[in-house]
Amino acid sequence: MSCSSIALAKPVVSRLRALALVIGVGLLVAGCGYNNIPTLEERAKAQWSEVQNQYQRRTDLIPNLVATVQGYAKQEKDVLIAVVEARAKATQVKIDVSQLTDPEKLKQFQDAQNALSGALGRLLAVSENYPDLKSNQNFLALQSQLEGTENRISVARRDYIEAVREYNTALRTFPTMLWAMTFFRGNQPMATFAANEGAQTPPAVKF
Repeated sequence: MSCSSIALAKPVVSRLRALALVIGVGLLVAGCGYNNIPTLEERAKAQWSEVQNQYQRRTDLIPNLVATVQGYAKQEKDVLIAVVEARAKATQVKIDVSQLTDPEKLKQFQDAQNALSGALGRLLAVSENYPDLKSNQNFLALQSQLEGTENRISVARRDYIEAVREYNTALRTFPTMLWAMTFFRGNQPMATFAANEGAQTPPAVKF
């Protein structure tokens, strides 16, 4: 090989090395995105499970709460029935993790829970008219548990919304979107809670 050929080959080799380095770095960066997508997806699903757990906790408190109020305010029949019916409807609307990409399903869930929140609010407001009920130890304990549960629901919803935001962002931003388009084509953005009045503030249940 002539000296001129060797001289020409050196720049070519240098460019090939630079190109290989760029490709290697690109793959390394994109590889991080490959792991991020399933990680963020699982995190969002876990946060959804926590949302459901806290709503279920509230649902479990309602029968005892209704029974206690009924013992002091039987004449408030319409309010008591409304809570029982709202609870029944809320328990019928269930969403598993495979349905989190369906905004309509999540809206149905949210609407049912909001209706139950409204019915509970009316029940607690009625109790203001019964001093004996307000001082009942069982009622006070249930009220305290309900207040704590409403706070946990608020936190769980906030954490779910944030987890979904991170996951949905990963699906449409570089470099993770490259893996989403290549290896996770079936992954769709997850639905999140729609804003509603008071959604970020737990209902006031103090007496």
